[in-house]
Amino acid sequence: MGEKYIAFDVETPNYANNRMSAIGVAVVEDGAIAEEFYSLVNPETHFDWFNINLTGITPEMAAEAPAFPVLWEKLRPLMEGGLLAAHNAPFDMSVLAKCLLHYGIRWRPRVEYICTCRTGRRLLPDLPNHKLNTMCDYLNLDLDHHHAGSDSRACGEILLHYLRSGADLGPFVRTYNMMELRTERKSERKIL
Repeated sequence: MGEKYIAFDVETPNYANNRMSAIGVAVVEDGAIAEEFYSLVNPETHFDWFNINLTGITPEMAAEAPAFPVLWEKLRPLMEGGLLAAHNAPFDMSVLAKCLLHYGIRWRPRVEYICTCRTGRRLLPDLPNHKLNTMCDYLNLDLDHHHAGSDSRACGEILLHYLRSGADLGPFVRTYNMMELRTERKSERKIL
């Protein structure tokens, strides 16, 4: 369990899913959650009622929060510290990539990540589904669903369950192309 993982989760303000209204990060290291970070994010765009109802984050709550470029200064060292992980990771990876592109922030062109949902389908095939709340119920984990801090912690705990079970996570690592906003096929992967 020597590898470091950065479990993260984002919430979005509207259907476009190209900005964040909140982000949570749970750093998994040495068999435990070693560090956590949570912040609301001022998305500098409109909120849809659906997203407000889902996350509980209102425009008023986010108005005083830092915008993504300010928050990125704190996030970048965390996000560069290990292998990224998220539950339904292509969604979270795409929101992160879209925020970076929107604000003209240059980061890595390709980022390796692991999806705890996709991994769960293979490692826990008997569950009725692999939604975050279903997996948390199965593993007896606390969850305040659609709160980015709680969701990122749950993702980290699920990852720890896989590691403690002796799973080889190597085959589940994927590469996200941050410029093309998509997961690369194995045949496209290049050394990062």
